[in-house]
Amino acid sequence: MADLPMADRHETVLPPPPDEAREALAGALATDGDTQLTALSAVVADHPTLIAGWAELAARGREPIERYAYARVGYHRGLDALRANGWGGRGFVRWSNPTNRPFLTCLVRLQRAAQEIGETSEVDRIADFLTELDPDWDDTNLS
Repeated sequence: MADLPMADRHETVLPPPPDEAREALAGALATDGDTQLTALSAVVADHPTLIAGWAELAARGREPIERYAYARVGYHRGLDALRANGWGGRGFVRWSNPTNRPFLTCLVRLQRAAQEIGETSEVDRIADFLTELDPDWDDTNLS
């Protein structure tokens, strides 16, 4: 990526999800405990392209491999959304754009879950990818 001229480094901003999906996610997040995981799963089943839903599942999975799987699906759903919005595998996807945060959150949660299961080469690749997507990336963006 470093050898691309600045003019070739366009920025992609994902559109916000539909209001219905955002409202359903907010409702699921208002629940607690096992009810919350079940509610989140129902929202994602109804709205499988809701990247933020996958990110929330990735944070709440009970086992490392479950968190990894949720994060991986969210990451791939995010890649699909980026491509549908003009991203061709290059260019910026910045944290400073709030609608990009669910995708970047999935990516960070994938990195954390990869670390948990000992997938160290993936951890390193994701760190590099985050910096390519957002040269101002700061690991404190997502606590």
